[in-house]
Order: sequence, then structure tokens, then C-alpha cells
Amino acid sequence: MENLDSDLLRTFLAVAQAGSVTDGAARIHRSQSATSIQVKRLEAILGRSVFDRHGRGVVLSETGRRLLPVAQDVTARLDVTLREISQCAVSGQLHVGIPDDHGRAKLVEIISAFTRHHPGVELVVTCALSTEFPNALEKGALDLAIYEVEHPKPQEEVLFEDPTCWMTSTHRDFPTGESLPVALFDHACWWRDVAIASLEARGKPYRIAYSSQSVSGVIAAVEAGIAVGLLGRSSLHSGLAVTGEGLGFGSTPASKLVMAARGAKETQLQAAMKEAVRSAFQTTA
Repeated sequence: MENLDSDLLRTFLAVAQAGSVTDGAARIHRSQSATSIQVKRLEAILGRSVFDRHGRGVVLSETGRRLLPVAQDVTARLDVTLREISQCAVSGQLHVGIPDDHGRAKLVEIISAFTRHHPGVELVVTCALSTEFPNALEKGALDLAIYEVEHPKPQEEVLFEDPTCWMTSTHRDFPTGESLPVALFDHACWWRDVAIASLEARGKPYRIAYSSQSVSGVIAAVEAGIAVGLLGRSSLHSGLAVTGEGLGFGSTPASKLVMAARGAKETQLQAAMKEAVRSAFQTTA
């Protein structure tokens, strides 16, 4: 009976995190054919498929979902052991920017995964509105950042794509003939620009009834019934309802959550943090 080796598990993790064999192969610097062979060998050992085809990529099968946490734990333990034995554990300081709305849900998972592998690194985390994160990367104030864009640049890795839609409270209807109250972000940002463009394209009167720095603030106003707001579909819950076409709104672009690092050459710390971030957002994607 064959055993599972760490090389197969690392190939499996790379493909799972990338969402395709081609992108997974690029992460581990192998050809697509060599990566496919590794996946098939893993599946032959298990006697079950670890991926299901999904459009142009792959998603985890039931077996793959069971294997994922085991593979993450095994490879992490091996990496920690190697560093401890070879006495090459990295140290230093890493400045990371995470959006406040995603940070609350993911920050604990990211920090836990990273510090488990790199206990000697000091993390300096900025958890705030991500509007200024790209500029902070350029100025060197951040080493790595997560933020939202409509059109990712080549150096920006997409972590999660969230369709946007206009939402209202399930307990409030707004007459189409009246000036529509809206809740917007109070800083110049992608979300505010898209919302205003959508309101102007609607061609009907509106008024800004509420402004907030955070997603949770806009959600609170919408759920309270004082305004409609443009939000990601991931924010939809029992107290909210999609109201776009009913109030005459057209379609709005999807928000893409991306990750980018400072500098042209990736450091060891940046690469390690990227892996922790990818792992944290794997379940969301």
C-alpha cells in the first residue's frame, strides 16, 4: 500500500488554493502536465477524486474537503520542524493591511496560521478602510495589503470575487416616485464611485441620507430601513433584500478582493504571509 508523501500534499494544496491545475502549477514552479500527474497519483492512492471540474477550474470534492485540513497541518508541521532543526527560522517585522470588514472575520485565522509557522516575526497589522492601502504599498508603509478593486492589475492576486447589488431592509419599501435615500461610504473609494455612477445612470432623484466609513455602518443603515445601499452579495442576510431592478437600478460590477505586496522582488516573509492569507480565504472562495 502506497503512502501519502508531502510532495503530493503540497501539490494538492497549491491546486486547491489556486482553483485550477494551471495556476496551481505556477505556484509550485512545475509544468501543468507534471502537476496533473501528481494529482492523479494522489487520487490513485486515495481511491477517490480530490477535485471536481467547475467551469475552467476545479473545486474540492467531498474527499478533497476532508483532506484539506490534514494536508495543511502536515505540511505546516514539516515546515516548522525543518526550520527549527536547521535553525533558519525567519525573524523581523511585517506590516500588513487588511480591510476592516474582512479583517474581523479572517484576521484571527491569518495571524494564527502565520505565527504558527513564524513565531519570531513581529506583525504590525492595519485593519481599516482599504482605500489608502495601494498608496501605502507604493510608499513602503505596508509590506502586503488586501483591498478591493474592479479591474485587478497583473501584480494583484484575486482572493475573492463578490457581486454587488442594491439592498434594502426587508421591512421597508421605498416609493419609486420619491427622492431615494441612500447610504454611502463617506470616503472617496471604489464602492462610493460605483454607487454614485449607478444612481446617476438610474436617472431619478436621490439624496444621501447616511454616510459611514465601514461596511458594517452601511449595512446597519440599510437594515434599519433609513436608506438603500450598494453592498456585496456576501453581506445579504435575513434582514436585507436585493432591490435593484425594483427601483430601476441597472447591473453593477463585481468587487474583487485582491492581495498585493510591496516591491518587485517578493521576500520570504511576504511569501509566507501570502500563503496564510490564501488559506484563510480558501473557504470563502
